[in-house]
Amino acid sequence: MLTLDLDQFHFELKDGAVQHVGASNADASAALYDVTGVDVREYGDRRVKLAFEDDEGNDVTVALDPDQAREVARGVEMLEEDSRVFE
Repeated sequence: MLTLDLDQFHFELKDGAVQHVGASNADASAALYDVTGVDVREYGDRRVKLAFEDDEGNDVTVALDPDQAREVARGVEMLEEDSRVFE
């Protein structure tokens, strides 16, 4: 299941093309639940790409710099040691 929260986004559909026509101060968030696939790989010369998908064909991709990727890895390791989630 993919959820999107689009705050103050305004789109125009014209001649089959979607264009953002609102202010540039809009923000959004996305969440993907019931993930069935995970891919971790290099992305370009200096990024790590995390890709997640569910069985409905929804996907979310995040590109991180190496320090951010290490932080995610450390966070998961800490959860493995301290959280009941991994029991």
